[in-house]
Amino acid sequence: MSDKPKIGISIGDVNGIGLEIIIKTLADAKIYDYCTPIVYGHTKVASFHRRATHINELNFNVISDASQAMANRANMVNCWEEDVRIEPGTVTADGGKYAYLSLQRATDDLLRGMIEGLVTAPINKDNIQSEDFNFPGHTEYLQSRDNADESLMFLVSETLRVGVVTGHIPVSKISESITTEKIIAKLKLMHSSLRDDFWIRKPKIAVLGLNPHASDNGLIGSEEKEVIIPAIEEARAHDVLAFGPYSADGFFANGTYLQFDAVLAMYHDQGLIPFKQIAFESGVNYTAGLSFVRTSPDHGTAYDIAGKNMASEISFREALFTATHVIKHRRETAELNENPLLFSKLSRDRD
Repeated sequence: MSDKPKIGISIGDVNGIGLEIIIKTLADAKIYDYCTPIVYGHTKVASFHRRATHINELNFNVISDASQAMANRANMVNCWEEDVRIEPGTVTADGGKYAYLSLQRATDDLLRGMIEGLVTAPINKDNIQSEDFNFPGHTEYLQSRDNADESLMFLVSETLRVGVVTGHIPVSKISESITTEKIIAKLKLMHSSLRDDFWIRKPKIAVLGLNPHASDNGLIGSEEKEVIIPAIEEARAHDVLAFGPYSADGFFANGTYLQFDAVLAMYHDQGLIPFKQIAFESGVNYTAGLSFVRTSPDHGTAYDIAGKNMASEISFREALFTATHVIKHRRETAELNENPLLFSKLSRDRD
């Protein structure tokens, strides 16, 4: 196995900013010191977006499958033969169709072990829907393909890591979807990911309440007392250092999050709004709990600036680096499990 992992990249909606941020990222020669990128799409579509970015020095090495990927090159697997009509900033059926073809082919190679990780560019969750893709988003699709019982939407940056108990569901369904068992499962998954994927030996996890002011001792709802606190206590009984529940507004406003390695929010917007305020430029979406490594930038298709050479590649670049680092950590953890004598060395590396 090469020291540099092969990382697959799905292009997302062809009318969004996906290929723009991919091209801008891969134009940086430093990327190839860490990984061998393989883009799943088509060179003609990439050429359209490359012209829009005025980056002429990036040329893709066209391959038929991931086994042919060359180190120190940007590789491209052509996933279809026909020409594609590209309309930057426009929601079209083709935008969803080719986003899915890219994702499907990349996931196939991921499950075959031909690539070690996947970085997904943004999709439109509406136009990608079809008989083959009937999921709220990437996370649920990849969990299904991996046959994983549980996964965790985990937003990570240098200063803040946030996971959510409930993901892409209506707000009206949040309360009934939060159970003690589900919180415990997410806490255990977050704990394992922090140790094995991010090498934090004894992670401290803050748990947010569901209700305003974490219910004020039952004055504003009962979920904290009846559901969340029992979950925290049960998790602690299994050596998960979980604390809370904390009132979400004050927790982020006064910087309490800096005292913890990660935060478990009860629902999507409760966790993602403060995360994007604090770490939007460098934030990465990581899917914990899968047998493979998947990351994505922490933003959407950005149709309003698509094709205008205005998109920042910072979050996508961080997603690529995060995938590379997690793969390295998983490799070394596997090596540790095979050879316990390496424990002392790897422990020093983690500190």
